[in-house]
Amino acid sequence: MKAKNIATVFALLAAALYAINIPISKLLLTNIEPTMMAGFLYLGAGLGMLLYELLRKKLGNASPKEPLTRKELPYTIAMVLLDILAPILLMFGVTRTNSANASLLNNFEIVATSLIAFMIFKEVISKKLWFAIFLVTLSSVLLSFEGKAAFVFNEGSVFVLGACICWGFENNCTKMISNKSSEEIVIIKGCFSGLGSLIIGLCLGEKIPAIKWVLAVLLLGFVAYGLSINFYIMAQKELGAAKTSAYYSIAPFLGVAFGVLLLGERPSLQFYAAFVIMAISTVIMVRDTISLQHNHEHIHTHAHEHRHGEIMHTHQHTHTHMHLHIHYDEKTGEHKHRHDKMENHNHTHESDTPMVARV
Repeated sequence: MKAKNIATVFALLAAALYAINIPISKLLLTNIEPTMMAGFLYLGAGLGMLLYELLRKKLGNASPKEPLTRKELPYTIAMVLLDILAPILLMFGVTRTNSANASLLNNFEIVATSLIAFMIFKEVISKKLWFAIFLVTLSSVLLSFEGKAAFVFNEGSVFVLGACICWGFENNCTKMISNKSSEEIVIIKGCFSGLGSLIIGLCLGEKIPAIKWVLAVLLLGFVAYGLSINFYIMAQKELGAAKTSAYYSIAPFLGVAFGVLLLGERPSLQFYAAFVIMAISTVIMVRDTISLQHNHEHIHTHAHEHRHGEIMHTHQHTHTHMHLHIHYDEKTGEHKHRHDKMENHNHTHESDTPMVARV
């Protein structure tokens, strides 16, 4: 099986493992309170990845990674605080709306991440992506209201949207430290965010559930967050960021399917209208992401002669050109070509017989 095919399986597996989070959380929330649920989910991811890394080191399979330093401390702290708030909001949302709504609304995280990157980090957003953002927002509005004769406010959807906004900020913070050890990032996220949520839960008067429910949530956290992120990283190494995120974008739709299968949910016509709009917006975002950047490499070899006095040399040059194509206009947001070229030169010198002047 080819490496890219295996990587594709990893990307789809990452999406599927995350997709089970909301439906199963919905089931477990009947026995555990929301803040405690959020804490044990992240703690399961952190502790699970810590054990996974210790096992890899013991077996000698761990590769050296660049650790986090004091320079990344502000982004790391912000990442942890946002990862405390986001899952708490999500769990409160899941208790107040059906899992299909919550799963589909998770796509708003893409909107939040893009808008924050645009407003704070001055990243460019293409016209297609702006249109996709509008569609996701429209779909989110549809999912946030329910009722026939009059609009009834859906409180649960607002909590889920709040979680997506927090994760939008968190994604941009994580991006600033993404060149560091991904395993260390997941462990820090999981352990510190999980402990923070548990402390908040105790302060709110929530009780620690029975050990069987704690173990069930820890396992779900390790699978839906820890393993999912690990498979995502493994896929990204072979497929690149754009293609991996494209495959992963099916996670909300798988979440809807799992909600129907596991919980027997029967969404309304309003939900299906939002589903179609969200699906169209996802296709636009995926195509825009993949077409935004692509690389290709080619090699040119040529030879030419130089005359140095009475000595003539033949120089053979091998150039490796790396072209980065970015298809957008920085002012208008429209796509255009920009070529960044990196060259590697290898020279071989062949000296011909000296051309001595005859007297």
